Amino acid sequence: MESDATEERTSVVALADPGRSFVVPSIVADTSDDAGERFFEFFAATIRNANTRGAYMRAVEHFLGWRGVADLASLGDIRPLHIAAYIEECQVLFSAPTVKLRLAGLRSLFDWLVRTGVMASNPATSVRGPSHDVQRGKTPILAADEAKRLIASIPDDTPVGLRDRALIALMTYSFARVSAATGMNVEDLIQTAGRSWVRLHEKRGKVHELPVHHKLLDHLDAYLAVAGHRDQPKAPLFRTARGRSGQLGLQRLSRHDAYAMVRRRALAAGVVAKIGNHSFRGTGITTFLLNEGTLELAQEMANHSSPRTTKLYDRRRDGITQDAIERIRIE
Repeated sequence: MESDATEERTSVVALADPGRSFVVPSIVADTSDDAGERFFEFFAATIRNANTRGAYMRAVEHFLGWRGVADLASLGDIRPLHIAAYIEECQVLFSAPTVKLRLAGLRSLFDWLVRTGVMASNPATSVRGPSHDVQRGKTPILAADEAKRLIASIPDDTPVGLRDRALIALMTYSFARVSAATGMNVEDLIQTAGRSWVRLHEKRGKVHELPVHHKLLDHLDAYLAVAGHRDQPKAPLFRTARGRSGQLGLQRLSRHDAYAMVRRRALAAGVVAKIGNHSFRGTGITTFLLNEGTLELAQEMANHSSPRTTKLYDRRRDGITQDAIERIRIE
Protein backbone atom coordinates (compact mmCIF):
# COMPACT_ATOMS: atom_id res chain seq x y z
CA MET A 1 0.00 0.00 0.00
CA GLU A 2 2.81 2.42 0.88
CA SER A 3 4.59 1.74 -2.40
CA ASP A 4 1.39 2.54 -4.32
CA ALA A 5 1.04 5.83 -2.44
CA THR A 6 4.67 6.68 -3.12
CA GLU A 7 4.24 5.92 -6.82
CA GLU A 8 1.14 8.13 -6.95
CA ARG A 9 2.95 11.01 -5.25
CA THR A 10 5.85 10.62 -7.65
CA SER A 11 3.54 10.83 -10.66
CA VAL A 12 1.96 13.97 -9.25
CA VAL A 13 5.39 15.53 -8.81
CA ALA A 14 6.26 14.74 -12.43
CA LEU A 15 3.08 16.47 -13.51
CA ALA A 16 3.76 19.45 -11.25
CA ASP A 17 7.31 20.03 -12.46
CA PRO A 18 8.87 17.40 -14.75
CA GLY A 19 12.40 16.36 -13.89
CA ARG A 20 12.34 17.61 -10.30
CA SER A 21 12.54 15.61 -7.10
CA PHE A 22 10.06 17.10 -4.67
CA VAL A 23 9.06 15.23 -1.51
CA VAL A 24 6.44 16.07 1.07
CA PRO A 25 8.05 18.21 3.81
CA SER A 26 7.60 16.74 7.27
CA ILE A 27 5.63 19.78 8.47
CA VAL A 28 3.05 18.98 5.77
CA ALA A 29 2.98 15.22 6.35
CA ASP A 30 2.50 15.74 10.11
CA THR A 31 -0.46 18.11 9.66
CA SER A 32 -3.09 15.53 8.70
CA ASP A 33 -3.51 12.24 6.86
CA ASP A 34 -4.50 13.89 3.57
CA ALA A 35 -2.28 16.98 3.82
CA GLY A 36 0.39 15.53 1.55
CA GLU A 37 -2.14 14.66 -1.14
CA ARG A 38 -3.77 18.10 -0.99
CA PHE A 39 -0.28 19.67 -1.05
CA PHE A 40 0.62 17.95 -4.31
CA GLU A 41 -2.81 18.60 -5.79
CA PHE A 42 -2.21 22.32 -5.41
CA PHE A 43 0.78 22.20 -7.77
CA ALA A 44 -0.50 19.53 -10.12
CA ALA A 45 -4.13 20.50 -10.54
CA THR A 46 -4.63 24.19 -9.77
CA ILE A 47 -1.79 25.95 -11.64
CA ARG A 48 -2.01 25.81 -15.43
CA ASN A 49 1.09 27.83 -16.27
CA ALA A 50 4.34 25.84 -15.97
CA ASN A 51 6.43 28.92 -15.17
CA THR A 52 4.10 29.97 -12.35
CA ARG A 53 4.03 26.39 -11.06
CA GLY A 54 7.82 26.22 -10.89
CA ALA A 55 8.07 29.63 -9.22
CA TYR A 56 5.49 28.71 -6.58
CA MET A 57 7.24 25.40 -5.89
CA ARG A 58 10.52 27.22 -5.29
CA ALA A 59 8.77 29.73 -3.01
CA VAL A 60 7.10 27.03 -0.92
CA GLU A 61 10.27 24.94 -0.70
CA HIS A 62 12.24 27.95 0.48
CA PHE A 63 9.66 28.98 3.06
CA LEU A 64 9.12 25.50 4.54
CA GLY A 65 12.89 25.05 4.79
CA TRP A 66 13.33 28.45 6.45
CA ARG A 67 14.63 28.34 10.03
CA GLY A 68 11.61 30.26 11.30
CA VAL A 69 9.22 27.38 10.59
CA ALA A 70 11.60 24.41 10.63
CA ASP A 71 10.75 23.51 14.24
CA LEU A 72 6.97 23.87 13.95
CA ALA A 73 4.94 20.69 14.35
CA SER A 74 2.36 21.28 11.62
CA LEU A 75 1.08 23.79 9.09
CA GLY A 76 -1.56 24.81 11.61
CA ASP A 77 1.17 26.30 13.79
CA ILE A 78 2.17 28.84 11.13
CA ARG A 79 1.05 32.33 12.11
CA PRO A 80 1.00 35.66 10.23
CA LEU A 81 4.05 36.74 12.24
CA HIS A 82 6.03 33.83 10.73
CA ILE A 83 5.04 34.90 7.20
CA ALA A 84 5.79 38.56 7.96
CA ALA A 85 9.25 37.73 9.36
CA TYR A 86 10.00 35.54 6.35
CA ILE A 87 8.95 38.23 3.87
CA GLU A 88 11.02 40.84 5.73
CA GLU A 89 14.07 38.57 5.48
CA CYS A 90 13.41 37.89 1.79
CA GLN A 91 13.48 41.61 1.06
CA VAL A 92 17.18 41.61 1.96
CA LEU A 93 17.90 38.67 -0.33
CA PHE A 94 15.64 39.20 -3.35
CA SER A 95 14.19 41.93 -5.53
CA ALA A 96 10.73 43.32 -4.75
CA PRO A 97 9.03 41.46 -7.67
CA THR A 98 10.55 38.17 -6.48
CA VAL A 99 9.38 38.75 -2.91
CA LYS A 100 5.87 39.61 -4.10
CA LEU A 101 5.83 36.44 -6.20
CA ARG A 102 6.90 34.34 -3.22
CA LEU A 103 4.19 35.83 -1.04
CA ALA A 104 1.64 35.18 -3.77
CA GLY A 105 2.74 31.55 -3.90
CA LEU A 106 2.31 31.12 -0.15
CA ARG A 107 -1.08 32.85 -0.16
CA SER A 108 -2.31 30.62 -2.98
CA LEU A 109 -1.08 27.41 -1.33
CA PHE A 110 -2.57 28.21 2.07
CA ASP A 111 -5.82 29.34 0.50
CA TRP A 112 -6.06 25.97 -1.27
CA LEU A 113 -5.30 24.11 1.96
CA VAL A 114 -8.02 26.09 3.76
CA ARG A 115 -10.55 25.29 1.03
CA THR A 116 -9.66 21.59 1.16
CA GLY A 117 -9.94 21.43 4.95
CA VAL A 118 -6.25 20.96 5.78
CA MET A 119 -5.87 24.35 7.49
CA ALA A 120 -8.36 26.44 9.46
CA SER A 121 -7.17 29.83 8.19
CA ASN A 122 -4.70 31.39 5.77
CA PRO A 123 -1.80 32.93 7.76
CA ALA A 124 -0.56 34.87 4.71
CA THR A 125 -3.78 36.81 4.04
CA SER A 126 -2.97 39.79 6.27
CA VAL A 127 0.74 40.00 5.38
CA ARG A 128 1.69 42.81 3.03
CA GLY A 129 4.46 42.51 0.50
CA PRO A 130 6.92 45.24 -0.51
CA SER A 131 5.64 48.17 -2.54
CA HIS A 132 6.76 48.02 -6.12
CA ASP A 133 5.48 50.51 -8.68
CA VAL A 134 6.83 49.87 -12.16
CA GLN A 135 6.29 52.54 -14.79
CA ARG A 136 8.63 51.19 -17.45
CA GLY A 137 9.58 47.68 -18.45
CA LYS A 138 13.19 46.55 -18.36
CA THR A 139 13.15 44.25 -21.39
CA PRO A 140 15.28 45.77 -24.19
CA ILE A 141 13.39 46.36 -27.41
CA LEU A 142 14.32 47.22 -30.98
CA ALA A 143 13.51 50.22 -33.11
CA ALA A 144 11.39 49.40 -36.14
CA ASP A 145 14.35 49.62 -38.53
CA GLU A 146 16.44 47.36 -36.28
CA ALA A 147 13.68 44.74 -36.19
CA LYS A 148 13.35 44.94 -39.96
CA ARG A 149 17.12 44.51 -40.38
CA LEU A 150 17.19 41.54 -38.01
CA ILE A 151 14.39 39.72 -39.80
CA ALA A 152 15.91 40.46 -43.22
CA SER A 153 19.32 39.20 -42.09
CA ILE A 154 18.08 35.65 -41.46
CA PRO A 155 18.90 33.41 -44.47
CA ASP A 156 15.84 32.07 -46.26
CA ASP A 157 17.53 29.15 -48.03
CA THR A 158 16.90 26.55 -45.30
CA PRO A 159 13.78 25.41 -43.40
CA VAL A 160 15.44 26.48 -40.13
CA GLY A 161 16.08 30.00 -41.43
CA LEU A 162 12.49 30.31 -42.64
CA ARG A 163 11.26 28.98 -39.29
CA ASP A 164 13.30 31.54 -37.36
CA ARG A 165 12.08 34.42 -39.53
CA ALA A 166 8.47 33.31 -39.15
CA LEU A 167 8.72 32.92 -35.37
CA ILE A 168 10.36 36.32 -34.82
CA ALA A 169 7.82 37.94 -37.17
CA LEU A 170 4.96 36.27 -35.29
CA MET A 171 6.15 37.58 -31.92
CA THR A 172 6.61 41.06 -33.40
CA TYR A 173 3.48 41.49 -35.53
CA SER A 174 1.03 39.72 -33.20
CA PHE A 175 2.59 40.75 -29.84
CA ALA A 176 2.60 37.02 -28.99
CA ARG A 177 4.32 35.72 -25.87
CA VAL A 178 6.94 33.15 -26.78
CA SER A 179 5.10 30.35 -24.98
CA ALA A 180 1.95 31.09 -26.97
CA ALA A 181 3.93 31.28 -30.22
CA THR A 182 5.87 28.04 -29.74
CA GLY A 183 2.72 26.38 -28.40
CA MET A 184 0.87 26.87 -31.69
CA ASN A 185 -0.10 23.95 -33.89
CA VAL A 186 -0.60 24.18 -37.65
CA GLU A 187 -4.38 24.28 -37.09
CA ASP A 188 -3.94 27.52 -35.14
CA LEU A 189 -3.43 29.30 -38.47
CA ILE A 190 -7.04 29.98 -39.44
CA GLN A 191 -8.66 30.98 -42.72
CA THR A 192 -12.06 32.63 -42.25
CA ALA A 193 -14.01 34.55 -44.89
CA GLY A 194 -10.88 35.05 -46.96
CA ARG A 195 -8.86 36.40 -44.04
CA SER A 196 -6.00 34.82 -42.13
CA TRP A 197 -5.96 34.68 -38.33
CA VAL A 198 -3.69 33.29 -35.66
CA ARG A 199 -5.01 31.52 -32.59
CA LEU A 200 -2.84 31.95 -29.50
CA HIS A 201 -3.27 29.90 -26.34
CA GLU A 202 -2.35 32.36 -23.63
CA LYS A 203 -1.99 32.35 -19.84
CA ARG A 204 -4.73 30.87 -17.66
CA GLY A 205 -6.18 28.94 -20.58
CA LYS A 206 -7.24 32.03 -22.56
CA VAL A 207 -7.60 31.64 -26.32
CA HIS A 208 -6.78 34.81 -28.25
CA GLU A 209 -7.37 35.25 -31.98
CA LEU A 210 -6.32 38.18 -34.14
CA PRO A 211 -5.80 38.91 -37.85
CA VAL A 212 -2.44 38.23 -39.48
CA HIS A 213 -0.34 41.15 -40.68
CA HIS A 214 0.41 40.81 -44.41
CA LYS A 215 4.18 40.68 -43.83
CA LEU A 216 3.76 38.00 -41.18
CA LEU A 217 1.57 36.04 -43.58
CA ASP A 218 4.37 36.13 -46.18
CA HIS A 219 6.86 34.72 -43.67
CA LEU A 220 4.45 32.02 -42.46
CA ASP A 221 3.58 30.96 -46.01
CA ALA A 222 7.25 30.77 -47.01
CA TYR A 223 8.02 28.69 -43.95
CA LEU A 224 5.14 26.25 -44.36
CA ALA A 225 5.87 25.83 -48.07
CA VAL A 226 9.15 24.07 -47.22
CA ALA A 227 8.45 22.74 -43.71
CA GLY A 228 6.36 19.87 -45.00
CA HIS A 229 3.63 19.82 -42.36
CA ARG A 230 0.97 22.18 -43.71
CA ASP A 231 -1.37 19.18 -44.04
CA GLN A 232 -0.76 18.06 -40.41
CA PRO A 233 -3.15 20.23 -38.37
CA LYS A 234 -2.18 18.72 -35.00
CA ALA A 235 1.56 19.05 -35.62
CA PRO A 236 3.57 21.75 -33.82
CA LEU A 237 3.88 24.81 -36.02
CA PHE A 238 7.47 25.53 -34.96
CA ARG A 239 9.65 22.44 -34.65
CA THR A 240 13.22 21.72 -33.63
CA ALA A 241 16.01 21.24 -36.15
CA ARG A 242 17.29 17.75 -36.90
CA GLY A 243 21.08 17.50 -36.61
CA ARG A 244 23.17 19.87 -38.73
CA SER A 245 21.23 19.36 -41.95
CA GLY A 246 19.00 22.39 -41.52
CA GLN A 247 15.95 20.13 -41.78
CA LEU A 248 13.16 20.04 -39.22
CA GLY A 249 12.37 17.22 -36.84
CA LEU A 250 9.07 16.33 -35.15
CA GLN A 251 9.52 17.87 -31.70
CA ARG A 252 8.04 21.22 -30.68
CA LEU A 253 10.47 24.11 -30.37
CA SER A 254 10.71 25.16 -26.71
CA ARG A 255 10.90 28.72 -25.45
CA HIS A 256 14.48 28.00 -24.35
CA ASP A 257 15.35 26.89 -27.89
CA ALA A 258 13.67 30.05 -29.17
CA TYR A 259 15.75 32.23 -26.84
CA ALA A 260 18.99 30.59 -28.00
CA MET A 261 17.89 31.17 -31.60
CA VAL A 262 17.06 34.83 -30.96
CA ARG A 263 20.43 35.47 -29.33
CA ARG A 264 22.24 33.75 -32.20
CA ARG A 265 20.33 35.66 -34.89
CA ALA A 266 20.70 38.98 -33.05
CA LEU A 267 24.47 38.62 -32.77
CA ALA A 268 24.72 37.68 -36.44
CA ALA A 269 22.71 40.78 -37.35
CA GLY A 270 24.93 43.06 -35.27
CA VAL A 271 22.26 43.88 -32.68
CA VAL A 272 24.09 45.29 -29.65
CA ALA A 273 21.26 45.13 -27.10
CA LYS A 274 20.85 41.81 -25.30
CA ILE A 275 17.38 41.14 -26.61
CA GLY A 276 15.33 38.04 -25.89
CA ASN A 277 12.00 36.53 -26.82
CA HIS A 278 9.97 39.18 -25.00
CA SER A 279 11.78 42.00 -26.79
CA PHE A 280 9.67 41.47 -29.91
CA ARG A 281 6.43 41.91 -27.95
CA GLY A 282 7.66 45.29 -26.73
CA THR A 283 8.98 46.17 -30.18
CA GLY A 284 5.61 45.47 -31.79
CA ILE A 285 3.59 47.36 -29.17
CA THR A 286 5.85 50.42 -29.21
CA THR A 287 5.90 50.55 -33.03
CA PHE A 288 2.11 50.24 -33.11
CA LEU A 289 1.73 53.16 -30.67
CA LEU A 290 4.27 55.28 -32.55
CA ASN A 291 2.14 54.86 -35.66
CA GLU A 292 -0.95 56.34 -33.97
CA GLY A 293 -2.32 53.10 -32.60
CA THR A 294 -4.30 53.53 -29.39
CA LEU A 295 -3.32 52.14 -26.01
CA GLU A 296 -6.76 50.53 -25.67
CA LEU A 297 -6.38 48.60 -28.92
CA ALA A 298 -2.79 47.65 -28.07
CA GLN A 299 -4.07 46.26 -24.78
CA GLU A 300 -6.67 44.17 -26.62
CA MET A 301 -4.17 42.93 -29.20
CA ALA A 302 -1.64 42.00 -26.49
CA ASN A 303 -4.40 40.32 -24.46
CA HIS A 304 -3.48 42.26 -21.34
CA SER A 305 -6.04 42.40 -18.54
CA SER A 306 -4.95 45.91 -17.53
CA PRO A 307 -3.74 48.94 -19.54
CA ARG A 308 -1.04 49.41 -16.88
CA THR A 309 0.60 46.23 -18.13
CA THR A 310 0.48 47.46 -21.73
CA LYS A 311 2.10 50.74 -20.69
CA LEU A 312 5.15 48.80 -19.50
CA TYR A 313 5.80 47.97 -23.15
CA ASP A 314 5.31 51.54 -24.35
CA ARG A 315 8.82 52.85 -24.96
CA ARG A 316 7.94 55.97 -26.91
CA ARG A 317 9.60 58.04 -24.18
CA ASP A 318 12.86 56.26 -24.97
CA GLY A 319 13.17 58.69 -27.88
CA ILE A 320 15.26 61.06 -25.76
CA THR A 321 18.35 61.35 -27.95
CA GLN A 322 21.93 62.35 -27.30
CA ASP A 323 21.25 65.53 -29.30
CA ALA A 324 18.44 66.42 -26.92
CA ILE A 325 20.66 65.89 -23.89
CA GLU A 326 23.38 68.08 -25.39
CA ARG A 327 20.91 70.95 -25.46
CA ILE A 328 21.53 71.29 -21.72
CA ARG A 329 24.17 73.94 -22.21
CA ILE A 330 25.63 75.22 -18.94
CA GLU A 331 29.29 76.03 -19.67
